[in-house]
Amino acid sequence: MNSADMVWILIATTLVFFMTIPGLTLFYGGMVRARNVVNMFMQCFATACLMVVLWYVAGYSIAYGEGTGYWGGLDKLFLNGVTLETTVGTLPEILFFAFQMSFAIITPVIILGACAERVKFAFVLLFSGLWMLLVYAPVAHWVWGGGFLSDGGIFGELGVRDYAGGLVVHQTAGLAALVLAIVIGPRLNTNTNPHSPGLVMLGAAMLWVGWLGFNGGSSLAADSTAAMAMTVTLIAGAAS
Repeated sequence: MNSADMVWILIATTLVFFMTIPGLTLFYGGMVRARNVVNMFMQCFATACLMVVLWYVAGYSIAYGEGTGYWGGLDKLFLNGVTLETTVGTLPEILFFAFQMSFAIITPVIILGACAERVKFAFVLLFSGLWMLLVYAPVAHWVWGGGFLSDGGIFGELGVRDYAGGLVVHQTAGLAALVLAIVIGPRLNTNTNPHSPGLVMLGAAMLWVGWLGFNGGSSLAADSTAAMAMTVTLIAGAAS
């Protein structure tokens, strides 16, 4: 174990969770009408809590268990076999678990923007829970957990190299959001101006700050790759 790497990933884990609560929560809360702001807040908050529990129960095992090239298996249910001594690279495995959990938290919450104000609270929790276990966790295994799409998998050196979630997080969430929007259909009421641009701006600023941990932490080490990722995140964000 490397102490510097551990400290940095502890910070990065906190920053990624900060992106969800309060970052995305305020961003989406400001985008909806005033009468729906508390509902939007609670959808984000409750979804985040549900993802924490599901990742602990089965998500981590599905994503990072030994399993096969397509399925991580259930050997690590409830963190079975994960102790203070087990490691992933230079990190204790429990810290790796927590960092990857922060990704599993924010990804379903990203999807909520596609159905804001338009679905029931119970549907949000049911959909998010099933989606994380049946879509996010398996794809994470395919790409990051040594599955068939990973670098060195059945495609050898042509395997996917997803540094910080372009495929595992953003493409899966984006496709799910698109499908939800298509299924729900066009809005009948188009008078849905954001009730608080200030909250939107504040949430967006928190997302940008949190993304330094999201991208920088994906090196899983306190090294030059983390520094490069953070610098690119600042430059690219400012340019866009």
